[in-house]
Amino acid sequence: MKRIALLIFNFSFLIATQGVAQDKVVVSGSVQSDMLVPNKDTETGFVKGSPTGYDDYFMTNTYADVALQSKYVDAGVRFEFTQFPMPGFNDNANDFKGWGFPNIYVKGKLKNVEITGGSFYEQFGSGFILRTYEERSLGIDNSLLGGRIVYTPYKGITLKALSGLQRTYWTLKTNTVSGADVELNLEEWAKKMQEKDVRLSVGGSWVNKYEKDEFVMADPTHRYNFPKFVNAFDFRTNLQTHGFGFLAEYAFKTQDPTLINSYDYSSGQVGMLSASYSKKGMSFLAQARRSELMDFRSQRNIPRLSRAAYINHLPAFTMDHTYALAALYPYATQPDGEWAVQGSAAYTFKKKSKLGGKYGMTAKLNVSHVRNDGRTYYQDINVQLERKLTKKFKMNLMYMNQKYNQTVMEGHGGMIHSNIGIVEGRYQFNKKYTLRAELQYLHTPQDDGDWLYGLAELSIVPHWMISLADMYNVGKTNTHYYQGSVTYNIKSHRIQLGYVRNRAGFNCSGGVCRRVPASRGVTLSYNYNF
Repeated sequence: MKRIALLIFNFSFLIATQGVAQDKVVVSGSVQSDMLVPNKDTETGFVKGSPTGYDDYFMTNTYADVALQSKYVDAGVRFEFTQFPMPGFNDNANDFKGWGFPNIYVKGKLKNVEITGGSFYEQFGSGFILRTYEERSLGIDNSLLGGRIVYTPYKGITLKALSGLQRTYWTLKTNTVSGADVELNLEEWAKKMQEKDVRLSVGGSWVNKYEKDEFVMADPTHRYNFPKFVNAFDFRTNLQTHGFGFLAEYAFKTQDPTLINSYDYSSGQVGMLSASYSKKGMSFLAQARRSELMDFRSQRNIPRLSRAAYINHLPAFTMDHTYALAALYPYATQPDGEWAVQGSAAYTFKKKSKLGGKYGMTAKLNVSHVRNDGRTYYQDINVQLERKLTKKFKMNLMYMNQKYNQTVMEGHGGMIHSNIGIVEGRYQFNKKYTLRAELQYLHTPQDDGDWLYGLAELSIVPHWMISLADMYNVGKTNTHYYQGSVTYNIKSHRIQLGYVRNRAGFNCSGGVCRRVPASRGVTLSYNYNF
């Protein structure tokens, strides 16, 4: 893979230097490095050589990107060093470990045609049958190495075609992913729709996975006959007018027996309806989704908990929480199937009204419910109030009632019922100093019982930020999980030094989760953008 990547990069660099000889070249890039010097922690099991501990005296995930942009040609390369990965990033086979140039591309742009060669990312519609993306906090990079063409033959019409081999950490399998997409923006052809601010689009997609047959026994005397080709189709329409939005999408997949679905030969399908409305000071959202056997990967025998080889993505209809205790029990989309509904509303009470007070107040409500086969998988009902009490002080309040089926999510534990209360305050002393503090409490009679969390964060503009936090279990283990950090920013550089003790759990984003073991040690992070 490294040899192929280097050849593509050399080729792209040659084209770029020739194609932009008469045009200005913009160079941009970034460096991101997260590091940990681990310390043993016998209380949480984070000790050298243990299954949940560490094997190295220094751990890091480091990335460096460089991109060249011009009128006709773009090119880019990424270097990654994960030879000593941070806790929780390795799958069972240590596939995440490695270093090299896994992402290199060149893109040509001429009038209404765009051609990309090398590594690329793409999404069709909502991603039900194709979404390749990078999410470093989860250790996900399912880019394709191959070719893509985007063609706009006429205004309002966009055609895409692609084919490539999917990245699986540091390897490229021979399995091929190909696809095509067409999207029509009908308002481009109707002047009256434009005058009345009506936007209507329709689209359709096709994705094909090719994978050789494998010798896997169904029982002592019979073997599975796997299909070499799996096809998926997607149809969608999207209407937006005067603050209203409506989206309908349906996708289905042909027989795709895999290790994850226990070699089920049934076809898969997913359907979604979404309606929204927004204007100044008010917004509403209601959406529902039904999915069955829509885990779509480029490798049929990849383990269930692996984060690799995803071709598609099913977004979770649950809120991604940023508060620590609200995110303690996050939801991961279930590949076998689920019913998911979500509704949210936000309203801002005007300044100098009875409820708004002198500075106004915003109230938010979010309800999420996921179930299947008569069982509740997850439920989240939360209310938030955001209010500025004085010119210098702003307060946020949140209450959350949660149901988390730990048996479905983790394979043990039953249903966890929790109630969470959060108070956040922000006080701005002057233009230079701002203090933010959080106090959170989670109550549950199940699992580890109650939790208490506190945070204080001092921002000193323009360079410094100092943060102290502690998550304390007051229900079962009486364990402190503390962290402190100092951050310094100057121009495009950001460096953070800290000491942490992390609890074992899950880090989730958009319904995809990474299991995180307990850890402890000195952390150092560096970010640079140019």
